[in-house]
Amino acid sequence: MGVAKSDFGKTKDGKAVELYTLTNSKGMTAKVMTYGAILVELDVPDRDGKFANVNLGFTKISDYETRSPFFGATAGRYANRIANAKFQLDGKTYSLFVNNGPNSLHGGKKGFDKQIWTAEPSQNNDGASVKFSYVSPDGEEGYPGTLNVSCTYTLGNDNSLKYRFEATTDKPTVLNLANHSYYNLAGEGNGTVLDNILTIKSDRYLPTDPTQIPTGEIRAVAGTPMDFTTPTAIGSRIEQVGGYDWSYCLSSSGTTPSFAARVKDPKSGRVMEVFTTQPAVQLYTANHLDGKTSGPSGKPYVQFGAVCLETQHYPDSPNHPEFPTTTLRPGEKFDQTTILKFSAE
Repeated sequence: MGVAKSDFGKTKDGKAVELYTLTNSKGMTAKVMTYGAILVELDVPDRDGKFANVNLGFTKISDYETRSPFFGATAGRYANRIANAKFQLDGKTYSLFVNNGPNSLHGGKKGFDKQIWTAEPSQNNDGASVKFSYVSPDGEEGYPGTLNVSCTYTLGNDNSLKYRFEATTDKPTVLNLANHSYYNLAGEGNGTVLDNILTIKSDRYLPTDPTQIPTGEIRAVAGTPMDFTTPTAIGSRIEQVGGYDWSYCLSSSGTTPSFAARVKDPKSGRVMEVFTTQPAVQLYTANHLDGKTSGPSGKPYVQFGAVCLETQHYPDSPNHPEFPTTTLRPGEKFDQTTILKFSAE
């Protein structure tokens, strides 16, 4: 039980990367690193008490630098997409890096997932924590304001993993932070998640245009393949949509994490429940994995080989004033928490 520090190699420009292993009183472990404030590994017991790493990732820093589809990453300054890589704030237009069709995705060319963060480990009776901090300078990736941001991972003794994002700015800016972990509750590399039973506490989602930008409509899920209001196998209607990558609207209070989603792997019995203060969750079913990469197990990461439940704000909110605001101003504090509760049945 506690926090252990080790080396995870060096980046291509020679910067040292630190890995922190959090262990709780029940033997569950989480490994997080200073590069990208990334969740590298998460070992969770099944119904028989057997542990497996349920988080897709790599064993070498070079793989994270060159070929990672945001495995375990802290995405920012703006997680998800901004249309045409532009937004207006207080009458001024800001231009961002184009890296996803015509749009900007997950912070641009060198987002928060590619920065070296400063780590501060701690522990108390509730569990072990690491607080990662980063100062994003004014104008980085086109975003205004110097941003002081932190991401704190806490592995609780109740087999929960909590991540809390906090930030302040010295100029008006926009901010959307998300953890982009890929989960396979059968163990990373163990086939697809198509038989996993998913529930999302949302009756509305955001339709998108062909470049995956919200159209502005908020549509009911009833009668569509998007409906996970009752427990449903992820693969039961996936052929109708070709894979999921949509944002679901939540009714979070914004102060206390509330239930957002639940996924169960019937083979292992592992269950992950998601609680959050964020207003949306992006369901992504690893549509672009193609079997050409693998992780610690050595098994290929295939299409639909994981599910992402990324708690965040709505995509492209700076260009949709009708969406919950992502504007952060001096004197305000960005403070969002998500808790993943793991169990087995």
